[in-house]
Amino acid sequence: MQHDIPLEKFGAQGPAMAEAVEACVHCGFCLPTCPTYRVLGEEMDSPRGRIVLMKEVLEGNLTMAEASVHVDRCLGCLACVTACPSGVQYGELLAPFRALNQTNKLELKNLTKILISSTLPHPRRFRLAASLGRFGKPFKTLLPKPMQAMLELLPNALPSTYELPEFVPAVGKKRARVALLAGCAQQVLAPEINRATLEVLSKNGVEVEIPKSQGCCGAILMHTGQQSEARALARKNLNVFPEDVDAIITNAAGCGSGIHEYGLLFAGEPEEIRASALAARVKDVSVFLAELGLVTPLKLENPLKVAYHDACHLAHAQGVRVQPRSLLSSIENLTLLELTDAEICCGSAGTYNIEQPEIARELGMRKARAVIESGAQAISSGNIGCLTQLKTHLERLGHHLPVLHTIEILRAAMRESSA
Repeated sequence: MQHDIPLEKFGAQGPAMAEAVEACVHCGFCLPTCPTYRVLGEEMDSPRGRIVLMKEVLEGNLTMAEASVHVDRCLGCLACVTACPSGVQYGELLAPFRALNQTNKLELKNLTKILISSTLPHPRRFRLAASLGRFGKPFKTLLPKPMQAMLELLPNALPSTYELPEFVPAVGKKRARVALLAGCAQQVLAPEINRATLEVLSKNGVEVEIPKSQGCCGAILMHTGQQSEARALARKNLNVFPEDVDAIITNAAGCGSGIHEYGLLFAGEPEEIRASALAARVKDVSVFLAELGLVTPLKLENPLKVAYHDACHLAHAQGVRVQPRSLLSSIENLTLLELTDAEICCGSAGTYNIEQPEIARELGMRKARAVIESGAQAISSGNIGCLTQLKTHLERLGHHLPVLHTIEILRAAMRESSA
């Protein structure tokens, strides 16, 4: 495909954007994997439709406002990348385009956007906001829909704060040394995930550092087009994480995916090489444990049927599908179940369930019904956003199943096998 995209407008990110546009041959393999196309049935709400729209805007044939209504509906789940036979790197077009769109409408920045960017990346602020938000629930119908969705996703009570240590020694023979990315919203909504991660790593001979001065990885802002703000957050971490570790561990798919995009985020910046080097050292905890091998036995006291849900930023963005399933399948007394339409997003997608609540709710309900139909007694996933979305919609359907991070199930199996 020929293009007349003014690449200079996008600096070092321009060539990647043009390559993504050119690679698309409009074959349609992406259509059945696209959540918004499945819900809305509109060509312009499919990946190939959005590529056409973005191309027309970049070449000056279409206004940003005309395209944004459809581009803003994209979850950024990257299922289209997995399905594409031409290797279109859709994410390398979407993120810079959203950054351009954000620049063009900064004056229209609404209260919801401000609340997201000023609270979610900062655990203490988010905890305060979430605590106050509970008092607003009875009045949510008086608020704009995005803020209603934000309140609906908040739990009725927050778990106790878990103060992360700066260092956890390996139990027994030391087999590896890693650093842990602590995450942001996860520390507030589900601090037990980090606790379980440290326990499983430690009992498998892994020494863990948790840099105290680390901050948000910037993924939340990166995926909503706020690239300069994302760079500012990410830049702080470049000097924080040690280089002499076997890996930097993440236990949130969105964070891992975001850091793996640091090369694109810092393209043309002085920190580009260092950012890419940091990204190369990042591994999801399931990948690291599967590669290292577990030394502790895994057994549940009672039989349990567990459905595994692929977080999009783990399965599609990072290509991690086998490792979590392999770890879960190694647990005695655990039966692993697959979900119908497993490749389709649950509707969480970072802040999507706040910004596009109607579509997110439909996708969340579809995924919750798939879990119920599977006959699962519990559900496992590798991302805090997915866990929150699944729990919300399962409860909406009257099903109060345990919704757990994969690492929490591994910890339970370790504890019960040694009891």
